[in-house]
Amino acid sequence: MSRLRVACFAISVDGFGAGPNQGLEHPLGVGGEKLHNWMFPTQAFQAMHGSGQGTTGMDNDYAQRGMENIGAWILGRNMFAPSRGAWPDDNWRGWWGPNPPYHTPVFVLTHHAREPLVMEGGTTFHFVTGGIREALDLARAAANGKDVRLGGGTETVRQYLEAGLVDEMHLVQSPILLGSGEHLFAGLNLKELGYSVSGHESSPAATHLSIRKD
Repeated sequence: MSRLRVACFAISVDGFGAGPNQGLEHPLGVGGEKLHNWMFPTQAFQAMHGSGQGTTGMDNDYAQRGMENIGAWILGRNMFAPSRGAWPDDNWRGWWGPNPPYHTPVFVLTHHAREPLVMEGGTTFHFVTGGIREALDLARAAANGKDVRLGGGTETVRQYLEAGLVDEMHLVQSPILLGSGEHLFAGLNLKELGYSVSGHESSPAATHLSIRKD
């Protein structure tokens, strides 16, 4: 069976996966973009979003592995749009322009139905109103034996962890403090939920933590 994986999910030293006051001006919350400073220079990131030139080494290796064998994605609504409540219209088509970086079916958790959105490069956004387990069932069916990547945001990852549905998780601890925002671990006992640390290593930019379901 395909695995549900969290990959390249960055948190601060004090455990926040996003800063406060998320919105159109600050999609990752105030200061949240700094969580991903480890990735921005890498060859993997630049190939998707920049010039195609970039750094190699440990950080790039993790970024590349995060995209391997992925057949579908799951995202929380905030990872797709800044709006809340009923969809104001269908004009919003994501944060990434006409060719998003997913190139697979993407299942967006929401309380409000919307027709699927077909984008360039093989990405189609499907809007799921039946909760996290329905989204996972649909994503696994669409992945056709490949893994499903859980992209976030923080609250979405928390829900899947609390339900014990995440098989593997690669966290990136960035050397910053956010002080407030969305905390990944608050109220979660990962040990009681059956998770353990399976590996860790550090680059000059971040510490990479591998966590798995026992």
